[in-house]
Amino acid sequence: MTLAAHSTPAAENKTAVVTGASTGIGEATVKALASSGWTVFAVARRADRIGALGAETGAVPFPADITNDDDVAALLAAVTEAGGADTLINIAGGARGADTIGNADTEDWEWMYQVNVLGTMKITRAFLPMLRGTGEGTVLNLTSTAGLSAYEGGGGYNAAKFAQHAMTNALRLEEVGNNIRVIEVAPGLVYTEEFALNRLGDKEAAAKVYAGVEKPLTAEDVADVVKYAVSLPHHINLDQIIVRPVAQAANHKLIRKQD
Repeated sequence: MTLAAHSTPAAENKTAVVTGASTGIGEATVKALASSGWTVFAVARRADRIGALGAETGAVPFPADITNDDDVAALLAAVTEAGGADTLINIAGGARGADTIGNADTEDWEWMYQVNVLGTMKITRAFLPMLRGTGEGTVLNLTSTAGLSAYEGGGGYNAAKFAQHAMTNALRLEEVGNNIRVIEVAPGLVYTEEFALNRLGDKEAAAKVYAGVEKPLTAEDVADVVKYAVSLPHHINLDQIIVRPVAQAANHKLIRKQD
């Protein structure tokens, strides 16, 4: 039985905008929602990948960079013209580098802040009037356990995700009067094709992140949690969901089986 087996409202009139849709958790979330009858706008920079995703799932592909104001405005206009959306799922983000703060790469830190924090802010700011207008809007931000507990070599990603976590909490307080529910999903170790590779820039180094971990989370696992949270009756708000593999009791406590 999946989480979605919980009794939830019919999805045929539900519409979500999902960012970060070209890969990993974002792609899996588009598939999960579309297969449940949602109308989904799949948003990412890589037009070829979201085009293929749209052809596979029936989602509406929209190439956009969420850090670019013109792209965000164009996305808002397209969704408005199509009838609007009641759910915004902010999954776009990522990590670059694993340097200590003493050896920090400024460009890596700037990129992480732009994508995880400012990008989330820009698209949320743009869509809030639409979400308020629905009377039952939802914003779900995918953060990370890196935004709840710092670790060595994670300073830049920690800083960006701590900021996104704080922004999510502030948004919930600010928008409760508009009946907007604000959900945070904070995954631990998730095996995806690109996250560790993009962060470390090397296949061998990326493979070591997951070495010996019998069952890390998958993108589909997290997408199932996301779908469950946004599909619940609107009066139910899961403020924060921390989801880890059983092998990871904390950021610093990960069981690896030895060969």
